[in-house]
Amino acid sequence: MVILHDERCAEYVSPGHPERPFRVTSTVEQLKQQSALKIEWQLPKDASTDSIRRAHSLEHVEHLRVAEQDFDADTPCYQNINDHARRAAGAGLDALELARNGRSVFSLMRPPGHHSTKNQAMGFCYLSSMAIAVLEGVEQHGIRVAVLDFDVHHGNGTEDVLLGKKDILFTSIHQSPCYPGTGLEHHPPNCRNYPQKPYTPSVVYRLGIKKALGDISSFKPDILGVSAGFDAYSGDPIAQELLEIEDFQWIGQQIAGLGIPSFSILEGGYSDSLSKLIQAYLYGLCGVSVA
Repeated sequence: MVILHDERCAEYVSPGHPERPFRVTSTVEQLKQQSALKIEWQLPKDASTDSIRRAHSLEHVEHLRVAEQDFDADTPCYQNINDHARRAAGAGLDALELARNGRSVFSLMRPPGHHSTKNQAMGFCYLSSMAIAVLEGVEQHGIRVAVLDFDVHHGNGTEDVLLGKKDILFTSIHQSPCYPGTGLEHHPPNCRNYPQKPYTPSVVYRLGIKKALGDISSFKPDILGVSAGFDAYSGDPIAQELLEIEDFQWIGQQIAGLGIPSFSILEGGYSDSLSKLIQAYLYGLCGVSVA
């Protein structure tokens, strides 16, 4: 398992904001303490402007570069946020390339990206790392790419960028009603959404994930990109779902069972248990048994 991580992604913080450095620092500590899964740590490269422009308008790219005011109430204009977002997007691109070469890979970076649309930073997200990676794969390497987004919030930004694109399938399972209020139905020709009510029992939530995985299997992609959000956890402070640690291990197992090369990018997940949830997911993905 390759973990893409740059410790500089923990340099920015807003007091009281749920998207905090602890999300990655605690996970690095957790993964370095465990011994069941062999991990190779790699430093990602920055995304180029050309790669970013496949997913985002020039106006958005320039606004992010020069912004001095918060993008919205949830999305502060941190110092050097353009650099942080480019590093996270670069990790997504590196993850795609590693997956194309048969490696199992997880991008442990911040900020997340799946709410960033073509033209707007929002929902803690500044650049759509997943969409940037997917478009790189399709347009530069001529491959078919599917996306599974299991963050509890709909990946409206990824969908906005990828809707209608050839050789791409986007699938999402998420809570509704919940931020950002989108993803209530399928959006032909290539975006499929499986909204779940708050407090959905995990056995029912799993059925939604299986439907999305069925879509992916039928699509027969060359690569699967996973927007891995861990905020459907029962203890997450900003959502109301009921998944437990073993459910995230199960998700990893189900993805591995598809037999499709995949890469995963960290999106949401704001509980103090995030590091254990990520570890369980990675164990499932890599076939590691835990007591």
